[in-house]
Order: sequence, then C-alpha cells, then structure tokens
Amino acid sequence: MEGNQEVEVIHSWSAPRSLSTSLMYSFAQRDDIEVLDEPLYANFLRVTGAERPYREELLSKMDSDGSRVVKEVIFGPGAKKYRYCKHMAKQRVPGLTDELMKKGKHFILIRNPLDILPSFDKVVPPSFLELGLADLVSIYSELCEFGRPPPIIDASELQQDPEAALRGLCEDLDIPFQPAMLKSFGPRKCAPTSLAMHPISPIACLLWEAGRKSVDGIWAPWWYKSVHKSTCFTSAKPYPLPFPSSLYDLLEQSLPFYNMLRRHARQVSSLFGSPLPPPRLPVPANEKLLVWVGDEIVPRESAKVSVFDSVVQGGDAVWEGLRIYDGKVFKLNEHLDRLFDSAKALAFNNVPTRKEVKEAIFKTLISNSMFDNAHIRLTLTRGKKVTSGMSPGFNLYGCTLIVLAEWKPPVYDNTGGITLVTATTRRNSPNNLDSKIHHNNLLNNILAKVEGNLAKADDAIMLDKDGYVSETNATNIFLVKKGCVMTPHADYCLPGITRATVMELVIKENLVLQERRISLSEFHTADEVWTTGTMGELTPVVMIDGRVIGDGKVGPVTRRLQNAYKNLTAEIGVPIPTYTRI
Repeated sequence: MEGNQEVEVIHSWSAPRSLSTSLMYSFAQRDDIEVLDEPLYANFLRVTGAERPYREELLSKMDSDGSRVVKEVIFGPGAKKYRYCKHMAKQRVPGLTDELMKKGKHFILIRNPLDILPSFDKVVPPSFLELGLADLVSIYSELCEFGRPPPIIDASELQQDPEAALRGLCEDLDIPFQPAMLKSFGPRKCAPTSLAMHPISPIACLLWEAGRKSVDGIWAPWWYKSVHKSTCFTSAKPYPLPFPSSLYDLLEQSLPFYNMLRRHARQVSSLFGSPLPPPRLPVPANEKLLVWVGDEIVPRESAKVSVFDSVVQGGDAVWEGLRIYDGKVFKLNEHLDRLFDSAKALAFNNVPTRKEVKEAIFKTLISNSMFDNAHIRLTLTRGKKVTSGMSPGFNLYGCTLIVLAEWKPPVYDNTGGITLVTATTRRNSPNNLDSKIHHNNLLNNILAKVEGNLAKADDAIMLDKDGYVSETNATNIFLVKKGCVMTPHADYCLPGITRATVMELVIKENLVLQERRISLSEFHTADEVWTTGTMGELTPVVMIDGRVIGDGKVGPVTRRLQNAYKNLTAEIGVPIPTYTRI
C-alpha cells in the first residue's frame, strides 16, 4: 500500500556549510525519493544541550528521542522506493541505535574548511566540535570496519561539474541517475506529509524557483538564506573570501581531517584542470609506508615538508642511498660519513647527531618491518626558513631529516644488462659545483636523464668538460679491456661508495685496476662495461650509443664481481636492532 512500503534509506553525512542543502534539494526532485532534513537534530539538542536561536521551537515540534526517530522516522515505511536523510555528522551522538550505521546506503559530503569557516559564524560561533570533521572521519572509519566504505564526494565537484558529480554519486550508491536532479523546486507547492513531525517530499517539482522549500527544517531561516537565493549548483567564486586570522588555529585543527577524507574521494578537483588518474606503483606494497620526517614517523600521504624548507626553496639538501640485506644496513657508516661531510661542505648548522640519524633509520625500518630487499633515501635538508629566500641566515629551525624506506629490488636489469646513450649535457665541474658534495640539486643529472629517456635508453653517459667519460646520470661506470678493469677518476663524478666497494673487490679478485681519464671510444670498444650504485648494485651494460659491448652478453668479469658483491652484502652490515632471522 502506498505510504506503507519499506524504503531503502540513503544517508548523507556532512559538516555544516558543505552544500548539503543544495544536494538535498537535488535528490528531492527525483520521482523515487522522499527527503528528510536532519531528522536527528532534536535529539542532538536534547543530548548536548547546544544552544540555538530556534532550540525551543525545534524541540517542541520534532521528536527528540533519537532511537525512536531512527526506528520510526528514518527507517519507517514510506511512499517512495528511497528515503534521503541529510545528517550533520556531529548529530550522531552517543546512545543512538546501531541500526543507524548498519542499515541503508551511506555517503559522505566534504568541503574544504577554508571555504566553510569564513561564513560559519552567522548562526553559531565556529568550533572544532561544531564543525564536526572529526565525526565525519569517525563515521568513515566505522563504515569501513563494517566492510562498507562509503563514497565520498567533495562539494567542489558539485560546483565544478554538477552532472558528472551527481552521476558518479548515483553510480556509487547503485541507484539510477535522473536528470531532474539538476533542477529545483518550482512554483507548485509540494504537499508535505509528516512522520513524527518531519517534513518529507512526496513529489518532485521540476520547475526552477528560489526561496524556501517544503522539505526545509525549522532552522532554514537561520542557515539556508544563501541557498534560498540560488537556483542551481552555483560555480565556486573565482576568488575566495579573505580568511579571518582569528580562525587560523581552527583551520589547522580541521584540515588534516578534511585531507584524510579527501584522499578517499571519488574525484579530486584540480585548480589546473582535470586531475590525473592515480598511477600504479612499481611495488604495490609501498602504498602503505611509514616515513620519518623531521622528528616523527608519519604515513606516506602525510610525509611532507614545509614550503619554507630549503629543499623546496633551492634544492638545498644532502642525501644518501642505503640498502638493506638480511637484517643489516650495508655500508651504513660509510654513507653517514659522506652525509655529514656533505652537510659540513655546505655549512649546515644545527645538524642532528650521528646517533640521532641512526636511530631514525632503525625506527623507520622497524616500523615498516623492512629487514631485506629494501632501499632508503636518506635526506638532510638545511631546514625550514623563517621567510622565503636564498640566504641560509633565514634557516633558524635546524635541519630537517627524512628517512624514506621503500621495498625496492635493484632498479636495473642485472641479468640481461642495460643500454646507455651519451648525453650532450656535461657533468658539473668542480669549478662550478663539486660533485663530491652529495647534494639534492640534481638538475645536471636530470637533464642528462631526460636525454636518455628520449633516446629510450636506460641511462645516459655524462662527459666532463674535456670530453672524457665521467659517469652516468645516476651511477659510476667501469669497463674491462683485455683483462684490465678501468674506471674514470672521480674529479667530475661522485666517488660512490658502491664504486669504492667494487674497486676493492677488483683487487681482492686479483684483477688489474686502473683509475684514469677514459675517452668515450674506449667505452664503445670495451670487452665489458658495468655501472655501480646503491640502488642498482652492479649492472651490466650491453650497448652504448648503438655499439654492442663485447658480444652483447654479460661478460665473465662482470659475473665474477656481481657474485663477489652479493657475497659481501651477505657478510657485512650494521645490524638492525630487534631483527631476528626467521
């Protein structure tokens, strides 16, 4: 019978001033939905004692028994297939029946606090509790625990492309989209029915008109003035309102909750056009990493440095790459020696101690349970500045330490070999920037890598100012000719730690080693070539500039040194505390 059929409930959860009323109006235009405007509001006022200008009127006209409202109003019988319930997240107060969250379809509507707060205090003073973003995160987490993660839609999407946003939301809710959702109430009055004194829209009126709607709650004159002046989902203003400095602290408190939910939104608006789809990670396990930044461990998506940090302002930082083998950090002390030497060469102040850096490394590895086949990008920046500018005199906060540990096997094909091309970009001269400083200003290397990418090579060889081979854009380089192993002087290249290790192994294996200037043609005509680096270990090179190296296969000396290097990584290293071999 009409009016007594079971309905499927759609719960909309949001903070105030989030276009939730406009979205409610949109759903009210459907011919298969009836609408409830904040049915739990009276219960919220009764339980919390919150003051509102309309408190007494609302309590006298709406049922304030939350559990009864859930059972009889929200989930009671109705005249349509669906019932849309607009909820403020803060109105989910203790004492409500579990049915509220376990039944129906739920979605979350979010909006940037930057856009909410400037107009929030027109009815009540803004506060973290009144905003309710923490409650939204709690709702999201609870629904995820039930195995029903809710769709999340950002209000900016409704402003930017209402139809696409509404179609996407309907798809997520598994209900058909209706074009009527893009229109609003017209001059024909919608005759409301009532369940426990709650307005429900039984019919959808498709003509456009501003003004109050029959589905509005008692509080509409205080909260809905702006939406009553509108006739559609209006585009966002091209420029924001000035943000009140008095609300800065509240903004800082609220933004992390908004950003957490925003990461799970169906689509994220972009100031510069359509957002790119999320890329696939080379190692999917790295999606959930814990990273050391500054003096704390944070999740991957929160691993950020200040825009005032020197690494952002000028690439002003030093770094090391470290590898983890079977519960040990390989050559840790050698890498730390170079890190601190580089920081000293760049005149860093307030540098963390060696012990502090080691502890940060170990804590990060242990937190991620990374004890093998992992790589660390260890970065030390000059730190945050008090104002933007180049001068190190602005760096008054101390250095910023970053420990980025990832699951990362060797990044090159160490079995079949790689190809190289020679870049036109020359390696930095010590006259300009000494490559022995392991700094983060890598544009010189990146430009060479761009050339390698365009040539579809794995990496690019970089020459020094006189035309001799220096290194590749990312690694040191060796060749073998008639049994003699040769590598360029470290005048223009970084004297790599893996390079030094391999040089020691060459001598240990009773091979002849020469360190000298080497021309490009010598590499073209070599019997064997390989590169060395922490990230890739010892990598065979089978082609340079279209010339096949040797017979195009990995040579015997290369294989011999690869095995010696592998054995060494199994033998030495600084143990990670708490690690026990299984």
